[in-house]
Amino acid sequence: MEQLIKTIVQPLVDFPDDVRITVNESENRVVYKLAVHPQDVGKVIGKQGSVAKAIRTIVYSAASSHHMKKTYVDIID
Repeated sequence: MEQLIKTIVQPLVDFPDDVRITVNESENRVVYKLAVHPQDVGKVIGKQGSVAKAIRTIVYSAASSHHMKKTYVDIID
């Protein structure tokens, strides 16, 4: 799942080497925390959150077949 998120996010940003993903997993959920360069936060979120919503939709769809846990994607600014 981390590779999927990187594959989606890296072409969107100006600093692809600064894309970092950390995973926090508990019994019933998995949280992917996405951190990007401060200048790229707006590009990842998009107007009114449209890009972030699209990223989350893709990850949730892929994770539903991969994990049997609730999946979240948090964008850290």
